[in-house]
Amino acid sequence: MDGHDSDDSKQNNSDMTVFVQNLLQQMQTRFQAMSESIVTKIDEMGNRIDVLEQSIKELKAEMEPEDSPSPAPSSNSKPDEGKPDETTE
Repeated sequence: MDGHDSDDSKQNNSDMTVFVQNLLQQMQTRFQAMSESIVTKIDEMGNRIDVLEQSIKELKAEMEPEDSPSPAPSSNSKPDEGKPDETTE
């Protein structure tokens, strides 16, 4: 009987090894597919960002006049800031 039990044990170990190898192969295949999907989506997102940046550059170029004068002074500056107030005398 010991020989028969030993054969069953070897068969069970062999079956378990095959099962685990198949399971690991399936997991690796799924992981590879998910990785490729993620990389593809990242590439697509990068392409969309590039298109968006180009569109923004084009819009900015359209908004700027071709022969624009120097920038106007900001509205925050006070023209007579250094002069004394004449009305306080």
